[in-house]
Formats: sequence, structure tokens, C-alpha cells
Amino acid sequence: MFVGPVFAREALTTPRRPGFYVVRTVYVAALLILMGTAWLVLAGTQIIRNVGDMAHFGSLLFQILAPLQLALIVFLAALVAASAVAQEKDRRTLILLLMTRMGNIELVLGKLAASLLNVLTMLAAALPVFMMITLFGGVSFAQVGRVFAVTVTTALAAGSLGSTLALWREKTFQTLAMTALVLVLWMAVWEAIPVLFPGATLAGLGMETWAAGFSPLRAILLASQPHLLAPEMLGPLRDGVLLFVITSLSGAVLLNGIAIARVRVWNPSREVRWEQLERPATSSIWGAEHELGEQGLVDEARMESARSGHVDARVKDTRLVTRRVWDNPILWREICTWAHGRKVLLIRAAYLLLFVMAAAGLYWSLGQMGEVGVLIPPAARPLAPFFLVSLVLVNALAVTSVTNERDGQALDLLLVTDLSPREFVFGKLGGVLWVTKEMVLLPMLLCGYLWWQGGLSGENLVYVLVGLAVMFTFVNMLGLHCGMNYANSRTAIGVSLGVVFFLFLGVVTCMLIMVSFSGSFQTQLGPFLAFILGGSVGLFVTLGYRNPSQAIQLASLALPLATFYSITSFLLGNPLAVFLVTVTTYGFTTAAMLVPGIYEFDIAMGRTKVPGEE
Repeated sequence: MFVGPVFAREALTTPRRPGFYVVRTVYVAALLILMGTAWLVLAGTQIIRNVGDMAHFGSLLFQILAPLQLALIVFLAALVAASAVAQEKDRRTLILLLMTRMGNIELVLGKLAASLLNVLTMLAAALPVFMMITLFGGVSFAQVGRVFAVTVTTALAAGSLGSTLALWREKTFQTLAMTALVLVLWMAVWEAIPVLFPGATLAGLGMETWAAGFSPLRAILLASQPHLLAPEMLGPLRDGVLLFVITSLSGAVLLNGIAIARVRVWNPSREVRWEQLERPATSSIWGAEHELGEQGLVDEARMESARSGHVDARVKDTRLVTRRVWDNPILWREICTWAHGRKVLLIRAAYLLLFVMAAAGLYWSLGQMGEVGVLIPPAARPLAPFFLVSLVLVNALAVTSVTNERDGQALDLLLVTDLSPREFVFGKLGGVLWVTKEMVLLPMLLCGYLWWQGGLSGENLVYVLVGLAVMFTFVNMLGLHCGMNYANSRTAIGVSLGVVFFLFLGVVTCMLIMVSFSGSFQTQLGPFLAFILGGSVGLFVTLGYRNPSQAIQLASLALPLATFYSITSFLLGNPLAVFLVTVTTYGFTTAAMLVPGIYEFDIAMGRTKVPGEE
């Protein structure tokens, strides 16, 4: 194969796994269910009089499914590519791959192609479904082709970004956090440029065209619209979709080129000390002074001085004060040490930049609070993505705090100590909240600013702050739950982040269908039952299949129903119902994961045998 043995092995073994077919089937079924739900909503609340109504339905459905598919594919491509490389590092198998005769091109491109195999297969399976939408009218084959061109190139660029960052960084959390922040910052910048420079042109192209040429969100929205002008009237690069395809492919080539050039520099050299690099390789096992004379003695003296400054040497001096470990050593390590690497400071700096951009967007949107006929408040447009990124970062740190311990074989050492389940679970929960304190407090600070400017009432401010606290606790416990119940790190990370992402995506999907096809929300429970039932089954499979309990079963059933009710209550202007339902259901789901995590800790982690087993 042109990308080497890594991809050849993946292409040979992937079709043997049942999940390869399950993922495609579930994805296509979900698209068909969404199409059926939208049609039932339209037919149950409106009268379809002519072919024009059918074409209007097809156009609206296409403009809803295309951005949703892009969001899903970008999430999967970046996550799968990043976690595939991060797992190789955590298990220390990447060093073994670097010791083989594989070249850098085979290693980098092979790993990227292998990780994107499932994602590209999903897109191929979804293509006939999107072709079916053209039967309603209002959508052409050219629009479908443009949408899939944008989606495929975005998947390549996002996967290349995740793979490159994973090859660069050592910690899994650093990789996941930086990937998410870079993607969101990139889209936020190109959303802000047309607003800051309205009507400006660069190289003969307007800022709207440049934004569509660099932002996947604007490109997919433009690609889903019909072409009003002939291609020869647009010019070679005046079409923002074509410009985006070129820039995304160029970005993927650039990222992979950097990874190919630096992969062997980033990885093995990090474990070599400067003292080892400076010391000549000709010294014998009998000591440097036998072959190097005075220079060898100087080297030995310098190394002896370094050894005397080590913590193991310092504790022998009773005059020095050592650090006292708390009663909960897990919490002490998470708070008082760099357990997740010093590059967490870089992640915090990027998050602060995103916070500044979200605050600027909120300030700008406050001038549009008086718009009439707008169901979604303008302030929610900059705040919703910022809240989602914050939840994803907290969840990513929670799940990787357990998977890194397992992959580094430190979890086995913890399990043979006298640590109690409460110390482990609450230590991890508290440590994650401490490390991500900026991700928890800054969203609440923006809500306080919105209230101070009069965009939020005092009652609604309390609802939002308490709701955010419940959601942060939920995603924290969700990450810990998945890390404890899934032995495979990639599976644990994928399930944990996937639940957070799909809950958000499900909310957006329901709101778009409701707003686009109807103005009456009380009569829409029937058409949404299939969608809700599928969400319940998916939640139970991911959360309770390996460690089933009646509480998790009830939570899996109630969470989609409660989410649907919260959406309808929000659109009907009943914030109290949204608050009560959200806090109750997500709080109960958190407790349903926390209680088994404490009382069945030994069984879940394999420290003791399951009762009844021999």
C-alpha cells in the first residue's frame, strides 16, 4: 500500500470487527429517522398543497442535515486521529514503530489514513441518503456534491490537525484540549472577520468570500445553497466553496508535512537528558576517568552534584522540610503537582483567548437583544459554543485522568494500596475541577456580565448558574465513569466525549427541526418518539451496558425525554420548567454513575472477583 503497513493492517483487520458495520448502520438509520421525523412534523402541523411545498421541505431538510453531518464528521475525525496516536504514546508502542524500517511518511500518513477509515466509510454510506433528498425537489446533485466535497476535505484537515498535535504533545489531555481549542478558535476568527471588516475586499474578494474559504461552517452553509450564478460568472476563486476546498487540502498537506519532518524529533529525543547528550559516547563502563582523564572527572563531579540535588538525596538531610501529602493522596497529586504536564498552561492561555473572543461576541450581540421574532437569543450565539468547549475540556480531563493511569501501569500500583474507593473517586473529581477551574468559572462570569448589562434577569441568572454547575459535575462524573468501565483508552475517550457531543448535537437538531417546520411545539412529541427512543438505547449501551443498574436504566430513559421537554419549554418561554427538569435529570444521572463508582469500585477496576464467580 502507498501509505505503508500501518494502513494495510488496518484495512485488513477493520472489516472483521462488528463495530465497523454497526457504526455505518446506526448513522444511516439516524439520518433516515431524522428525515422521517421532520416529515411527520411537517405533515402533522402544516398542509402540503403543491410541489413547491415539497421542494421547500427538501431544501430545509438538506440545509439542516448538511451542517449536522459536518459537525459530526469534524468531531469524529479530530478525535479518532488524535486518540489513535495518543494511545500509541500512552502504551509506549509508538517508540517501537519508530524503531522499525518504516519511514516517516509511511508512519504519519498510514496512521492518519487508518484512523479516518471509519469516518470516510460513514460518509460513503450517507451519500445515497443525501441523494434521496433530491427526490423532494429544491436540492440539486451539484449541491450534494459541493456539500460532500466540503465535508471530506474538512475531515482530512481536522484529522491531520489531531494527528499532528498528538505526535507533538505527550499527554492525551493536552492533545484533545489543544485540538478542540484550535478548531473553535479557527472558526471563531473567521466568523469575526466579516463582522469587523464589513464591505472590505482583499485581492478582489470580499471578506464574506474569504471567510467562506477558510471557515468550514460558512463553507457548508454556502455549499448547501443553490447556485444562483453560472460558474463562468463567478470566476475561478470567487466561489467560496472552491476556495475552501483548496485551503483545507493545503492545510492538511502542511500539517502532515510538519508531522513527517518532526515525528522523530518530537518523540525519542524527549527522553534523552542534556547531560547524556553532552557526555562523549566513548566512555567505558569502568568510569570516564579511565579514558577521558580530567574531563571525565569533571563530568562525574557534575553528575554527582546533580544526583545530590535529587529529592531522594535531599530527604536525608533533616534540616530540609519535605512536602506533606494530604490524607487523600489522589487529590494532593492532582492539585499540588504537574500531573497533567506543564503544557496545561498553554491550554489555559488558548482558553483565555477564546474567552476574550466570546466576551467580545457577547458585547456585540447585546446590541441586537431587541430583535423581534427571534426564538434563539442573540447572546446565545457566542455563549453556546463557548459553553460546549468548556464542557468538553472538563470531560476530556476527567476521562484521561483515569486512562493515563491505566496505560502508564500506575493504576495497578494504586489498586494494591489501601486507598479507598471514596478517596480515588472524589480525589479525581476534585482534582479535575481544580485543574479546569478557569473552564468552570469563566462561563459563569460571562453569565454575570450578561445579567449586569440587563440581558438576563436575576431569576434566570440563578437558573443558568445552577444549571452550569450541574452540567459541569455531570460531565466530570461521566468522564470518570467511562474511564473506569472501559479498559481500552480509545473507547473510553470516544464514549465519554461522544456522549457530551451527541447530547449537544441532539438538542441542536431538535431545535432546528421544530423551528424550521412548525410553530406549534405541544403536538410534536409523537413524531419525536423514535428519535428519543434511539437516544435512550444509545445512552444505556454506552453508560450501563458494562455495569448495568436500574438507576442508569432509568436515567438513560429519562434523559432524552427530559431534554425534549426542556427544549419545548424553552421555546415556549418557560425557564423555570427548563431549570427544574435539567437539574433533576442530570443530577440524577450523575448520582446514578457516582454510587456504583464508589460501591462497585473493586469489581469495575478488577481488584476483586465478582461475587458468584470462581
